[in-house]
Amino acid sequence: MRSSLAPGIRLITSFSRDSWYRGFTLFLTFLFYTSYHLSRKPISIVKSQLHRNCSTLIRPPNLNGTDNETWCDWAPFDQDNYQTLFGAVDNSFLVAYAIGMFFSGIFGERVPLRYYLTIGMLLSGLFTCLFGLGFYLNIHSIWYYAFVQAMNGLVQTTGWPAVVACVGNWFGKGKRGFIMGVWNSHTSVGNILGSLIAGVFVSSAWGMSFIVPGIIIASTGVLCFFFLVEKPEDVGCSPPQHHEDNEKEPLLQNSYSNEEIFSSPGQSNSISSEPAEEHTKAISFCGALRIPGVMEFSLCLLFAKLVSYTFLYWLPLYIANVAHFDPKEAGDMSTLFDVGGIVGGIVAGLVSDQTGGRASTCCVMLILAAPMLFLFNHIGQHSLATTIGMLLVCGALVNGPYALITTAVSADLGTHESLRGNSRALSTVTAIIDGTGSIGAALGPLLAGLISPTGWNNVFFMLITADILACLVQRNLSGHLGQETVSHLRGWAQEK
Repeated sequence: MRSSLAPGIRLITSFSRDSWYRGFTLFLTFLFYTSYHLSRKPISIVKSQLHRNCSTLIRPPNLNGTDNETWCDWAPFDQDNYQTLFGAVDNSFLVAYAIGMFFSGIFGERVPLRYYLTIGMLLSGLFTCLFGLGFYLNIHSIWYYAFVQAMNGLVQTTGWPAVVACVGNWFGKGKRGFIMGVWNSHTSVGNILGSLIAGVFVSSAWGMSFIVPGIIIASTGVLCFFFLVEKPEDVGCSPPQHHEDNEKEPLLQNSYSNEEIFSSPGQSNSISSEPAEEHTKAISFCGALRIPGVMEFSLCLLFAKLVSYTFLYWLPLYIANVAHFDPKEAGDMSTLFDVGGIVGGIVAGLVSDQTGGRASTCCVMLILAAPMLFLFNHIGQHSLATTIGMLLVCGALVNGPYALITTAVSADLGTHESLRGNSRALSTVTAIIDGTGSIGAALGPLLAGLISPTGWNNVFFMLITADILACLVQRNLSGHLGQETVSHLRGWAQEK
């Protein structure tokens, strides 16, 4: 009877109900965070339009004003300190994002994720549109743009802890690195789409470069309200297995026992004889910090995200200045960095799954990234082919460790065995790791804005230094890093 079914129907029925729900949740959360990054990207594309080289353009005869050098610029970014003002606008968003992230995870554990994401995306759409309305309302106050970006940074903190918590609720640890490596391509896909959408309007009406992404993220917020399922239990699906009894090696050696995380200092250790039970109470901020590996990976992400976000906010301007592309071409070229990031995230997740060494995978990619950044700055603009190749390679090596830490590592730590089954730590752990990383994300564009007037070489020296520091933190992440790698590779070879 089954052989008479159409091939498409046989394909559909070959997947279980659980598999369909898991796939649907993965797709929705991918779409949601794509829209978050899509709405962040326009500012980096519009920068090269807000301050241009007016001497190369033909001035309209009916234009009022006498300043021939800045007639095509948008005040207040028409002065010599425009790079400092760009840095201030960037950091209004990033500092607010970094501060808000530490509190976002705490709220995310206590508020239904569906409502939390919906409100966050609607508000993010509002503030993204408000930035673009500055063009149509002829607003030239730096305080307006800084305030709108700061508010947008706060509401955007609703995204990452919530989507990682949701995916962590649906997927176990077995292939988490690969699944989340593919899923985490939403970051790069969002950056690419944001660049392309902003590029369509940047030269004619840059306000639409913000308004269109704002409408898109608000629309996905409505979609979230109607369709997101937070946990498998909500629809009668079986929960995933977060731990394997025969796990070859923990992510890090347990430096704290279960009792140290869930018990107060004065509490008796007699509870250790009790069987593990499901904890329904959300973990505290300090309790999450005491999970083995949280602080170490957070510091590593701080430096890794510093490099990644400097590229996110300054790469189009760098390409426009050094390679002399127009704003649209520079924005389009910068998307290749994100294409490389997609490949890097998937490769990092796949390798870490096969070897079992998350820390080792990050360390190797960080070691390779430093010389590639040096080469990109010195030979990356010699030809179009060289530029394309270096953008792809640097994107993979810079975003690979960043993607692995913010996804698979965060989910591993949020469901760490020392939590004794507490499923309500995932959002808090994710927020701590990404919040610490966001401090680096705020510092990178700020330092780039301060350093770039002295030359782009100095900006790249700063990025290489940050990459080396991330690698050093990663090497000190566990005293047994080398033994960990050998142990995982031996275990993997024996399985094969």
